[in-house]
Amino acid sequence: MKDRRLLFLLLLFIPLVLMAEGEKRKRFPGGRCYLFRLTLADKQGSPFDIAHPEAFLSQRSLERRRRQGLSVDSTDLPISPVYRQLVEAEGVEIVSQSKWQNTLLVRSKRMETLKSLQKLPFVVEGVKVWTSPDSIIQRRPRAHYKTDMTLLDTLSEHHEGAGYEQLHMLGGDELHRSGFRGRGIHIAVLDGGFMNADVIPSLKKTRLQGAADFVYPRCEDIFKETDHGTMVLSTMAANEPTLFVGTAPEASYWLLRTEETETETPAEEDYWTAAVEFADSAGVDIISSSLGYHDFNEEVMNYRYRELDGRSSFISRSASMLAQKGMVLVNSAGNDGMGTWKKINVPADAFDILTVGAVSSDMQNAAFSSIGPTADGRVKPDIMALGSPTTVITGRGMLSKNIGTSFSTPIVAGLVACLWQALPQKTAYEIIDIVRRCGNNADYPDNVFGYGIPDFWKAYSDAQE
Repeated sequence: MKDRRLLFLLLLFIPLVLMAEGEKRKRFPGGRCYLFRLTLADKQGSPFDIAHPEAFLSQRSLERRRRQGLSVDSTDLPISPVYRQLVEAEGVEIVSQSKWQNTLLVRSKRMETLKSLQKLPFVVEGVKVWTSPDSIIQRRPRAHYKTDMTLLDTLSEHHEGAGYEQLHMLGGDELHRSGFRGRGIHIAVLDGGFMNADVIPSLKKTRLQGAADFVYPRCEDIFKETDHGTMVLSTMAANEPTLFVGTAPEASYWLLRTEETETETPAEEDYWTAAVEFADSAGVDIISSSLGYHDFNEEVMNYRYRELDGRSSFISRSASMLAQKGMVLVNSAGNDGMGTWKKINVPADAFDILTVGAVSSDMQNAAFSSIGPTADGRVKPDIMALGSPTTVITGRGMLSKNIGTSFSTPIVAGLVACLWQALPQKTAYEIIDIVRRCGNNADYPDNVFGYGIPDFWKAYSDAQE
């Protein structure tokens, strides 16, 4: 379940009944339809060659690989246009794709179409991953925002202002004072929307590289959608000295919408995968993802504990490839600790990533923070950060407190950027290992705290020895 949904249940700020009142809905555009994920056998017919990766990867992406000694391989090759054309000839629309897993996500108005698609000689597997809802919420205009932040707790004696506590807990203030504030590092933020993130005065200094939507159907404007992504972004990108400074105020950001907020379906795994592949091609260094899944609108699609192995879910297979491409994924553990599920979600079970749980101000684990281990016995979460509560900037431009691993995660992602700026010679694998080893529970990692609360200044200092 999405962090955002459980977050609202935990806070109980507004009764859900009242939230539902006044929502105007409209029929789903175009009527009933389905999305199918097709797994293709190979990439025959592709005009691209791994000997010439500049044709499908940016120079920044290639430089990231070169710096870490990584080669371009067949998973980087775009999907065969021949296969795309043959699939489209079956009367379906291609809405997304994954070159890493060699899949197409296609739309059809007829469920029976799946059978004909499965008969194509180059299709290994075809599964339904989405059924359109009968209606959707009619989008409202942008929320009004304040031109000045309203402080709930001011810490003006610190340069970081209200961001001091969450930065200091992880030793990030020392990195900042040494000049490491994320400059030169690119972070992609994956979320469901970024309400007003482009106009809120306190986020105007954000070094925004671009924004993109990977969800079907595409939204009108990601800056009119939910402000969950805005709050996530603010913990890193805010740069208002003595008011609120985030963990990576000088990093550069891509804002990528992958979350469909009205339904919960496996298709969101395809959107997520398309976004991280885009981020890879654009030369992104770090992915901050406050998203996770285990149960869906159609119960038959739900994941089971035994599938938390980093391999069973489509999204976790994609997540486990990120370090191989030279990127660090920082992903939320989930907020199911107080529910019946209790465990981490996918892709928090992936290999070679940093899964982040939440602690309170007294450095105790938050009751809602999801726990491990993975099905194959790996320690999860990896590390912890302040998430109960975290200071954020809302879509209305106000400082607020919010809870969830959704917000402990970007705190870590921002400091990973600062650390990597300080240690540019390190690989993604090495950065992940360094962060784990600097946790205050590193000698005895467990499945509540993981390796503990990391000390990023210690990580930097130890790496110099």
